[in-house]
Amino acid sequence: MMNDPVNLHAALASFDQIYSPRIVARMNDYDVRVAHTLGEHVWHVHEDTDEFFLVLDGEFDIALRENGAERTVVLHAGDVFVVPRGTEHKPSSPGGAILMFEPTGTATTGDRYEGELPAHIDSTTGHDLTR
Repeated sequence: MMNDPVNLHAALASFDQIYSPRIVARMNDYDVRVAHTLGEHVWHVHEDTDEFFLVLDGEFDIALRENGAERTVVLHAGDVFVVPRGTEHKPSSPGGAILMFEPTGTATTGDRYEGELPAHIDSTTGHDLTR
């Protein structure tokens, strides 16, 4: 896909849509994606894959439903967190940017999601980065 280095700051500066990830690299059968975050996502689940998050800027919260209870993990720039496969989760953010590492073809809204899809959420398997 890309034979040159990708600067993550430049990649993020190339688009402004929120929750609309861009694929910055591919490794084996995985995409490395970056996205701007702001507001709430939807409750969703990835049945067959974990989801890796690295916060690049700002704050990123992930509400989780586990064992009949809810908890929220609060992440700041430099923090990483993995949502285990099959775990319902709902990201939200007062503003920031994230890097995700997940299998190619993984939808941003999971295998199923709860409620209506707000206009600010792009249900996609990632967009190629245009330079």
